[in-house]
Amino acid sequence: MAKPSKPSVLPQTAVRTRRAYFDFKFGQLHVRTAFPGTGGFDEQVTLICLHSREGSSRGFARFLPEIAGARSAYAPDLPGFGESDPAPSATFADAAHAVLDLAGDLRLRQVDVLGVGFGAAVALDLAASRPDLVRRLVLVGTPPMDRAPAVKQPSLVMRVKADPSEAHWNPALLSAARIAELPSAAPDPFDADAAALAKQISAFLDS
Repeated sequence: MAKPSKPSVLPQTAVRTRRAYFDFKFGQLHVRTAFPGTGGFDEQVTLICLHSREGSSRGFARFLPEIAGARSAYAPDLPGFGESDPAPSATFADAAHAVLDLAGDLRLRQVDVLGVGFGAAVALDLAASRPDLVRRLVLVGTPPMDRAPAVKQPSLVMRVKADPSEAHWNPALLSAARIAELPSAAPDPFDADAAALAKQISAFLDS
């Protein structure tokens, strides 16, 4: 008698990555993206990643495939950075408008936003002006809290342990925030600790 065959195990579908250009008010926005290979039918909320003033979307190149197992993730070069066209001014508001144009082009009804430094300030601007769109925030190296708008969305504030530059924050402006430590004090944690950060951030976004 032939032995019963073992049930087949479907191979895990790989995350897909690509780069593209999207139109925004002042030109074209260069965007890196990663998305599940399952077709997106069971995806979690889309994540938009915003870089620091010193960087570009390239800083998320290793992180995007790590975070995109269950959600699509987009990392634009903000206006005037990387390969994106500039806006008239390099303000938080102009950058936020570009991200809104991107979300509209993608027909996203709700997003989570991760911001680093300048990108964190843009994320806060988006969350304050469009609470209907922005569901959750992940903030790394946020600006001085006395210059940030108050937001009510659940937020994960990630920082190096005992960083004295964070002492002036006003928790009342992030009323639903929790504090978490970065995996290390690496200059570029989203490159050095991509897998660990993706796991930590996914746990917050999915909670």
